[in-house]
Amino acid sequence: MRSCYIVLFSLMLFSCGDNEPYEAVPVSEDPLEDTVATDIALTLEIPDYFPDLTYDLSQNPPTQNGFVLGKKLFYDGRLASDGVVSCGFCHIQAFAFTHHTHITSHGVDGAIGKRNAQPLHNLAFMEDFTWDGAADHLDAQPIIPITTEVEMNNTFSNIVATLSQDPEYVDMFAAAFDNGQIDPDNILKALSQFMLMMVSADSKYDRYLRNDGTTLTAEETAGLGLFEAKCSSCHAGMLQTDQTYRNNGLSIDPEFNDLGRFRVTGQPSDSLKFKVPSLRNIEATFPYMHDGRLPDLEAVLDHYANGITDSPTLDPLLRNEDGSLGIPLTALEKAQIIAFLKTLTDDNFIFDERFAEF
Repeated sequence: MRSCYIVLFSLMLFSCGDNEPYEAVPVSEDPLEDTVATDIALTLEIPDYFPDLTYDLSQNPPTQNGFVLGKKLFYDGRLASDGVVSCGFCHIQAFAFTHHTHITSHGVDGAIGKRNAQPLHNLAFMEDFTWDGAADHLDAQPIIPITTEVEMNNTFSNIVATLSQDPEYVDMFAAAFDNGQIDPDNILKALSQFMLMMVSADSKYDRYLRNDGTTLTAEETAGLGLFEAKCSSCHAGMLQTDQTYRNNGLSIDPEFNDLGRFRVTGQPSDSLKFKVPSLRNIEATFPYMHDGRLPDLEAVLDHYANGITDSPTLDPLLRNEDGSLGIPLTALEKAQIIAFLKTLTDDNFIFDERFAEF
């Protein structure tokens, strides 16, 4: 196990010692709301049991001014064609940056999308983004919602023209980037700096792993054992996802006819496959599945136990040797797994003022 490290502007690594418990330390004494005259490099605190970063911070090192700019952009409806639908419209912090009111995302002029808004946390560790992996870099991911007709329905030329007329944005871009330009590249980098800092690693389960005196109840401990035996093949590692794309036996919704990963690759073998989601903060991110069809965790486990729909690309892990489909689960086992899943809720992240709307 590698030592706990702090990623700095210079990407220097500082050992915290193998046996020293990780402590979540705020990036700043204040909630990072203000641009500063001399920009400051931000630290990204990561526990030693997390995977390596996939995002190359050397290409876009987070700074206070970049973060504050990215936060302002994230909550600014002017990134949408109607001036209303911001990134934060569908990614609400209190719900771990998802949206409970809408099963699928709602965009400008009431347009309805096909997919449920995904949570935003630990994005610096992800290999690609969206339910079908259409974006392979965090800097590119916002392009999809910003330009998609049923989401924000805008163009970057319009956004640049709008922001360039705002003196506050002119000053903020000048403070955040060496070239000071209001352009698509800097807009995307600022958004990434804001999202990169969204590290969720202080749930009850994290504190248990850090041996800080936190203990799991008997029900939670039983749930952890069941989770490791029945769920962790896909929801693997500290992110609770192996980042693969799988057909988990959902029937095709005739309204959306969403074929998942197939839309990106064109490969029939990818039909009905969607990215395995992280289960961190899962208690707060309902409704579930790519189209939000399942309202609660009980319904999710009922699906895996009794609701699997067969198809040619169904994940082999859901086919049993006796020919049956799904994951055998008793009512007690479902309750125990749910008890464990609730230990993945990170309230300190969900209520972190650094990420709150101004």
